Amino acid sequence: MDLTSPKTIRQIASDFGFTFKKGLGQNFLTSKAVLEEIAEAAEIDNGGVLEIGPGFGVLTKELSAHAKKVVSIEIDERLNDVLEYTLSECENVKIINADVMKTNLRQLISDEFGNERISVAANLPYYITTPIITMLLEEKLPVKNIVIMIQKEVAERLNAEPGTKDYGAVTLLCRYYTEPEIVTSVPAGLFVPPPKVDSAVLKLKVLDKPSVNVKDEKTFFKTVKAAFSQRRKTLLNCLSSAFSIPKPQLTELMESAGIQPGRRGETLSIEEFALLADMLFSSV
Repeated sequence: MDLTSPKTIRQIASDFGFTFKKGLGQNFLTSKAVLEEIAEAAEIDNGGVLEIGPGFGVLTKELSAHAKKVVSIEIDERLNDVLEYTLSECENVKIINADVMKTNLRQLISDEFGNERISVAANLPYYITTPIITMLLEEKLPVKNIVIMIQKEVAERLNAEPGTKDYGAVTLLCRYYTEPEIVTSVPAGLFVPPPKVDSAVLKLKVLDKPSVNVKDEKTFFKTVKAAFSQRRKTLLNCLSSAFSIPKPQLTELMESAGIQPGRRGETLSIEEFALLADMLFSSV
């Protein structure tokens, strides 16, 4: 069966009495070309894949053709029978009914894939994108690539450059742990049902070690979070409040690092954040 056919998807939904839930991001891709791009970007190489949110199994089927094993986590139990039908020919696919945010992914990966570094693929709804990415990166799982279909403006935020309005704390989280790249844009019309906004495929190539060396990761991310807590305020004001350091002392510290106190967080490169965080760590 052709799961990229809108007619097929609607027929399956009708046969199983399935109604799409917008809140779960149930918009299923109908472009074979984009599915192939996702699988290629994931660099599966006959290895293991963890998929988040298989839906009707449209992407799952493509991943299974490239992988030794695919484990898909699906929160919606209504899809059990649908997936059993659509993936009946995919013997290397395992479906787990669970909430990915409440799942011990390290244990799951160990149980299902052993010591292998795997790829992660997902079609994520807007409301859960940042929490899932944060979890995948901060837990430092044995993952080599994360390839996700997300809202286009969110993809641009995660891949933003310093000095742009999209550049923020989540951008730096991605740049600290990964090398981000927008693989392709995906118009809303390529989904069933079509969402209200366009999407994009984002690849996060997980680095063997963080992109910058810092004395203390907790201080680094506290610095980043503080810098973007009130975007209209200067670094001096944001950091002074977050670290309880008198402004004269902080001004001297920042200037010694070659960072003007009047700058705003979105103008700093990740290297400058690392330098600033190290100086703050040494002074508090």
